[in-house]
Amino acid sequence: MSVVEQYARAHILTDADLPDQDDGGAIPVVLRYDPELDPSKVCVALPGRGGRASRAREWTFSRALLEQGLRAPTGTGEVRVWPCGRVQAVVEFHSPQGCSVVQFENKALIRFLRRTYAAAAQPVAH
Repeated sequence: MSVVEQYARAHILTDADLPDQDDGGAIPVVLRYDPELDPSKVCVALPGRGGRASRAREWTFSRALLEQGLRAPTGTGEVRVWPCGRVQAVVEFHSPQGCSVVQFENKALIRFLRRTYAAAAQPVAH
């Protein structure tokens, strides 16, 4: 089984997290899946609030939550996901430092999910 890492662009919807650049709030996001660590979890890494020099903020949560959130609102606690029209989804991340609301294109999330299922289906080399 291999690690899946996919880079995506997302739009920040919370004012406190808006980047300094004039690119409409788009940020680079890393979507990661490591079936060796936990085949039921995915990780989303957002850039730190202080720009490139600051540490990324990461959330690890159920892969099923991400998939279900593309069709209907779901989640409690630190991560919530819901569809936003036909082509986008919103992911809300909660931490002690506050809340970040991020909008993704569905096609990027669907591509990532497909890659995670393909990676989990690969046989283990001995």
